Amino acid sequence: MRIALVAPLYERVPPKRYGGTERVVANLCDRLVEWNHQVTLFATGDSLTKAELVGLAPQALRGSERYVDPIAWHVLMMERLYKHADDFDLIHFHTDYLQFPMARRLDTPHVSTLHGRLDLPELAPLYREFAEMPLVSISLAQRKPLPGARWVGNVYHGLPKQSFSFTESPSGDYLAFLGRISPEKGLDDAIAIARASGMKLRIAAKVAKTDEHYFRREIKPLLASSDIEFLGEIGEHEKRAFLGEARALLFPICWPEPFGLVMIESLACGTPVIAYPRGSVGEILRDGESGYIVADRAAATAAVAKIEALSRRRCRQIFEERFTADTMARAYLSVYQSLVCGSQRTRPIPEVI
Repeated sequence: MRIALVAPLYERVPPKRYGGTERVVANLCDRLVEWNHQVTLFATGDSLTKAELVGLAPQALRGSERYVDPIAWHVLMMERLYKHADDFDLIHFHTDYLQFPMARRLDTPHVSTLHGRLDLPELAPLYREFAEMPLVSISLAQRKPLPGARWVGNVYHGLPKQSFSFTESPSGDYLAFLGRISPEKGLDDAIAIARASGMKLRIAAKVAKTDEHYFRREIKPLLASSDIEFLGEIGEHEKRAFLGEARALLFPICWPEPFGLVMIESLACGTPVIAYPRGSVGEILRDGESGYIVADRAAATAAVAKIEALSRRRCRQIFEERFTADTMARAYLSVYQSLVCGSQRTRPIPEVI
């Protein structure tokens, strides 16, 4: 099958550090190529991929001092793609809604995976206008604000089995917080939970420019303690040991998280997750099996006290059963096949090898 994968240009594929969407695209791309599909990746020029790369922006745009307007590069990418759309059996977009005006005029079958929150008020009229767009959600919870959209699939994110190794007996006596520092991620709750539990908290998190004021005002004063260690943003190799040696991952979010890649990264290491019941959490975690889903700080503190009752091996098993890159890629291929076979350009599609 000839497939175009279209990634956002804010980070390279895969990202050097933070960047969930680009990591998902990288994992999907590699699996499709390994299964002998002809894949073309539209991404930044510094991306690393097994597919044929069409590099648009020379480098990741987020944090770039040279390139100021990211939309210009994305518009250029859509135009380049439009000119070559007939070269593909299917186009898979990961660029939110930027492609909608162009995609409406495509003859080539296409689908868009939505990676962000959909409860913002300005999105409802946009998706009503483009109601014919075939969409894939990354959790059923993500769909709730747009029940009338054309959902053609729900595909959970997946990671390569070998990307995170299982740690059965962690040596670190700490709780972990990993991701991004912003109000919705609940780091202030994580700090309070760790302190109430009498355990050290290690924080590996990015501070985006838009969240610097929040970090300085709300979070930085909480870090002046020997039981709190702030590591900043870490890379993939550092992340494996960071999660694997933790007793548990704290995920006290206060927003409708569409997926939460860090949860399955933690499970891949065998590390259970303690999380608040918002967004996708109830779909990803199995309460009392791969972690604890709790209502507030007090319940989270109580969950920390019984974390050793959970089987780390079972956490890893759940990851392998539900959240591998192979599982994700097979689900997407099923979506692709239904769209291509339902179009006027129907042609036989080779089986996965």
